[in-house]
Amino acid sequence: MSNKSDWQARAEKEAKGADLTWHTPEGIAVQPLYTADDAPADPGVPGFAPFTRGPYASMYTVRPWTIRQYAGFSTAEESNAFYRRNLAAGQKGLSVAFDLATHRGYDSDHPRVVGDVGKAGVAIDTVEDMKLLFDGIPLAEMSVSMTMNGAVIPIMAFFIVAGEEQGVPRAQLSGTIQNDILKEFMVRNTYIYPPEPSMRIVSDIIAFCSAEMPKFNSISISGYHMHEAGATAVQELGFTIADGKEYAKRAMEAGLDIDAFAPRLSFFFGIGMNLFMEVAKLRAARVLWCRVMEELGAKSEKSKALRTHCQTSGVSLQEQDPYNNVIRTTVEALAATLGGTQSLHTNALDEALALPTDFSARIARNTQLILQEESGITRVADPLGGSYYVEALTAALVEDAGKLIAEVDAMGGMTRAVASGMPKRSIEQAAAARQARVDRGEDVIVGVNKYRLAEEQRIETLEVDNHAVRESQIARIAAVKAGRDEAKVRAALAALTYAAKNPPPSGEGDHPQGGGGGVPEGNPPPSSLRDATSPGGGGSKQGDTLPPTPAQPEPVEGHAPTSPHETNLLTLAIEAARARATLGEISAALEEAFGRYGTQPEPVGGIYGPAHGDDPRYQQVLDGVAAVTRRLGRKPRLLVAKMGQDGHDRGANVIASAFTDMGFDVISGPLFQTPAETAALALAEGVDAVGASSLAAGHKTLIPELIRHLREAGRADIKVVAGGVIPPQDYDFLREAGVQGIYGPGSNVVECAADMLRLLGHNMGPE
Repeated sequence: MSNKSDWQARAEKEAKGADLTWHTPEGIAVQPLYTADDAPADPGVPGFAPFTRGPYASMYTVRPWTIRQYAGFSTAEESNAFYRRNLAAGQKGLSVAFDLATHRGYDSDHPRVVGDVGKAGVAIDTVEDMKLLFDGIPLAEMSVSMTMNGAVIPIMAFFIVAGEEQGVPRAQLSGTIQNDILKEFMVRNTYIYPPEPSMRIVSDIIAFCSAEMPKFNSISISGYHMHEAGATAVQELGFTIADGKEYAKRAMEAGLDIDAFAPRLSFFFGIGMNLFMEVAKLRAARVLWCRVMEELGAKSEKSKALRTHCQTSGVSLQEQDPYNNVIRTTVEALAATLGGTQSLHTNALDEALALPTDFSARIARNTQLILQEESGITRVADPLGGSYYVEALTAALVEDAGKLIAEVDAMGGMTRAVASGMPKRSIEQAAAARQARVDRGEDVIVGVNKYRLAEEQRIETLEVDNHAVRESQIARIAAVKAGRDEAKVRAALAALTYAAKNPPPSGEGDHPQGGGGGVPEGNPPPSSLRDATSPGGGGSKQGDTLPPTPAQPEPVEGHAPTSPHETNLLTLAIEAARARATLGEISAALEEAFGRYGTQPEPVGGIYGPAHGDDPRYQQVLDGVAAVTRRLGRKPRLLVAKMGQDGHDRGANVIASAFTDMGFDVISGPLFQTPAETAALALAEGVDAVGASSLAAGHKTLIPELIRHLREAGRADIKVVAGGVIPPQDYDFLREAGVQGIYGPGSNVVECAADMLRLLGHNMGPE
């Protein structure tokens, strides 16, 4: 019988000396053939530790994964209608997308969110919005996932009160809240408060759900947003599991028994186009989490079994030839299901351009239905188990991600690692390296850097009338405020602020009491948890000024009053929600104690440029930058701006990194700026151009406003270009407003720089 040596001799002859080893971005050397000698020990069977082959013995043979499409836009009424259509067409669970104003703790009437209301998700300002969102949807029967982190306290409070007023006790509510704040400080940036008080909020929610909501997952630890920011599979695995470990340790330090809360922890991973790497990633995640739980002392098998939701990659979607995105999503969905996900969202083909239409959402949903009903993959548990390649790849990921987790542990845990900037910096380096490979054609993207269409065809996209939605929300907020007992609202908010400023000196208040919300006596939390609740400094405030007296809320009719010693922030927020406090008011009550957090982007350098060292086109751009520098007497100066409440900054950071390497003087503006603030910064820095990054559909409001401010300041000469998720249908609108260059997903960064040089008067030749 032939062996691997025989194969190698023949393969080398056929390859004519070419090296067939594939060196992946993760640093794994993938061989062209795997045999039994390459595979690790027997991975066991599904449903048993270390759960390599799945958390449940039967996996999909009894019940397939849950089809849970992430959606939300415009008003609660419109999103509710969209949900009900999808449920009628075969969707099994809900996953709510909130708009950026909601994520960042602002009511829709706040001046900072003019361009954000209802655009990238549904606007939720009050309990009344939440009730409309789930109108006609029985919360006692429907599992609801909510992607919320910054404003997690008011959103959870609204959800619980909406359930109560639908006649559903909180103990019967099922679903998941994301509540994963650490990754916000690394990649997604929809935080509100500083890291340590934010960690107190996480712990309070875990404690509340552990005591009060046995069917509800109190946290979904997310690697997805790291994936979207450019993380490799090793980085996504290592940092996500390290995040989970940190949350578990914080909850234990607060006095919770690990086996009381760990079974309700869940995970969330992104799934990219490297099919077998993604399958192995989910298998490795289960092994790593089982090890972490055993290390922390978990005894229950349910604590050790990692359960996850997955979403196909948004960053793999392309604006060019968008129907190719259907195939990309199908490959990624197959990887997620072969990897053993418990639920799945499949992205729509047009999401690189805009919000999905009913048509594109149907294709995305049907992708999962066809896999479930027609492919046969649900007939066998873990059908790839025992594959030499998959098992070897799983082992490699376990080893490499395990080293990364150990590195985080050596830094003192994930909170300290995040504070050091290490995870964010590592992910940004991986993103810059990926962009360089794409621009050089080393990583092929069909229809983008290879096999491009001669002419792109436009497709229909969904547009939300942001101004109409905002006006509707403002009217609803006014109606709610007009009908409430203002004294009860003020008292409830004051109690929330007082509790935030005065964390319990002992374990009191860490665990909500069943039913009435009182608190039992308990052991003191460790000093690290008490330190986590220290009030932050200053910060911008919103809403009415809160009274300084630590008044406790009066009882709401039909509900027991909270204990005068209550310190669990969610318990107190529920009282405020019942009294009809708004999301912005509840967030401001916490901000009064914690402050509002902000950071200055610091993009990496020296990654993009070296990858282009021998590229003649890249050298032309360098020469062009040098010529403009001689003419101006300084480097050409570019402000990379993020306006509105969109914190997704991968694209902005990649541009800043690459343009810096090409010789531009790049100023990375702060996140969450208004057009007026961006214009003021552009004037103060004396820039030649502003690159406005928009991924959340605020471009038609925010960018023209920026141009107006520059013109009013007498600086119409400052060039304004735009990049991000912008439908081609909006290009003419933006050009008429004064935008001089528009760059969507798939744009070659070197060519973007060449265009910028032309705008600055350099005679840059064509590609």
